[in-house]
Amino acid sequence: MSEPQLRSEPKRRGLAVAKTKDIEKSAVEKAYDRWAPVYDLVFGPVFERGRRASLAAAERVGGRILEVGVGTGISLPDYASTNTIFGCDISDAMLDKARARVSELGLKHVEGLAVMDAEHLDFPDNSFDVVVAQYVITAVPDPEAALTEFARVLKPGGEIVILSRVGAEAGLRKTIEHWFQPAARKLGWRTEFPWERYANWASQMPNIHLVERRTIPPLGHFSLIRFGKTAATAKTGIKVSRAANG
Repeated sequence: MSEPQLRSEPKRRGLAVAKTKDIEKSAVEKAYDRWAPVYDLVFGPVFERGRRASLAAAERVGGRILEVGVGTGISLPDYASTNTIFGCDISDAMLDKARARVSELGLKHVEGLAVMDAEHLDFPDNSFDVVVAQYVITAVPDPEAALTEFARVLKPGGEIVILSRVGAEAGLRKTIEHWFQPAARKLGWRTEFPWERYANWASQMPNIHLVERRTIPPLGHFSLIRFGKTAATAKTGIKVSRAANG
């Protein structure tokens, strides 16, 4: 394929972002292994509205879809059967729930499920039409590395669909997020993750552009974020984007 591999470029394109690994991969894995038995009960209703928004965005593009952080597979039955879905997660205990769901519901459109690190996806470049990551970015040690991997495996013309908390920039909510951060780390995620980090990452990825950013009701603590991957035609060099062309 003609698109250069992002992985081959030094230091993830030399992203000039202040990063501290305040979350360890092993801690995240253990946390979600613990959550697995009760995850759907505790978080299913809370996150339902956001899940439906992210799936609707993914369906607008359709095709072969990678869901990173698929967890118990709670979203899998809601994808149209005309799509092909691959799900990956850091927690094998969560994936056990997903495997059981796929088997019990006979979800033929699910291509596969695998334990995988979001920062090191085991797929070739340009493999998927859509990469969906629900409540993942704030739960990985190096969010920018994960975002770059999403871009690498995404086909030109495709979209990255993210559902995530975006940290407050000021005010009482920012104070609360800072206060709660130590406890949140033990639960497997971070509360402080400002929009600036997304913006800085995207500004240094020449083939990535923001398509949409909007808060999800009722409280607006989470946002739906869509990035498109631009393709350059081999003969003319004209950049084309599926998102830009509807």
